[in-house]
Amino acid sequence: MSDPFINMYSDTVTRPTPEMRQAIAEAECGDDMSGDDPTVNRLEAMVAERLEKEAAVFACSGTQSNQMGVRTHCQPGDELLIADTGHIANFEAGGPAVLSGVTCRLLPGENGMIDVDDLEGKLRADNQHLCRTRLVCVENTTNAGGGRPWSLDQLDRVGQWAHENGLKTHVDGARLFNACVAGGYTAAEATRHYDTVSICFSKGLGCPMGSILVGSAEDMAAARRSRKLFGGALRQAGIVAAAAVYALDHHVDRMADDHANARAFAEALAEHDGIRIDPEDVESNLVFFEIDPEIGDATQLATKALEMGVKVGASGAHRLRACTHLDVDREQVLEAAAIIGRCVEAGVGDLVGSATGPYSRG
Repeated sequence: MSDPFINMYSDTVTRPTPEMRQAIAEAECGDDMSGDDPTVNRLEAMVAERLEKEAAVFACSGTQSNQMGVRTHCQPGDELLIADTGHIANFEAGGPAVLSGVTCRLLPGENGMIDVDDLEGKLRADNQHLCRTRLVCVENTTNAGGGRPWSLDQLDRVGQWAHENGLKTHVDGARLFNACVAGGYTAAEATRHYDTVSICFSKGLGCPMGSILVGSAEDMAAARRSRKLFGGALRQAGIVAAAAVYALDHHVDRMADDHANARAFAEALAEHDGIRIDPEDVESNLVFFEIDPEIGDATQLATKALEMGVKVGASGAHRLRACTHLDVDREQVLEAAAIIGRCVEAGVGDLVGSATGPYSRG
């Protein structure tokens, strides 16, 4: 094992590779606020072309780019429709309400994915007493829904239904390229019926920070204004954008390794009594598993595992989440599963407190 501490809390913990650091060091920079940073401009054009959209706007974080998308499509008093596990509704500090005056209407969906049957009948009447249903948001891959990639058929159905009913559409693609690798489709195919798409660079792509919003030229002009309003206008951002350019060139296809490691981790966990997991449910780099209540709770297990050198997150009373990424290899994930198994076999019910903090999408 190359590192005695195995951090599987999130793929946000990745560190830039030496090659990415070199790209950062050599980045050509300018004033992005004025549209004069050549590396940011290159990144925006690169992502827009890959998704077959007109334009893109670089942002500081996935939360920021999601909220730029919400504000682009909605007015105060509007509502958006989203799965009840959706990050925009649950893990962005009430951003739609605080920043744009928008209500989130939560819909039940299997594995964090809504379908047309979930959307039918949810449009509010054109009545002055009611908020206006304006936007449909999807998350691909789902996070709290289990790390699942959407199928193209379902993505198409939902996007087409929304447009046929006069609604706008947004993809929270924090792990979009994980979905593409797992689902066997391109980013353009996955987003062809969606008006705006947010992609995060600081997760599986391994960048130190950054996100991007993609869509029509008109929508991106509005989003750029929102970015300024939200305090996200940047200056010499090329040093960050260079990492994203490098990642798009070198770190997308390798996500298949993360997915294979996640499945191996799940299979190893499944061998231990007291842990409930079906490895067939693991389709990307996120692994959710449960601990039997008589052994203890998720917080206690996460605390004990951290003491033993493995960091995972509690995401419910007895549910935990682990995440594979480019900074953990096959040997490490198997060692992590063995350590967690030993913790469970020893029992964790006498422990109190948590070293992992509250669950978030990170």
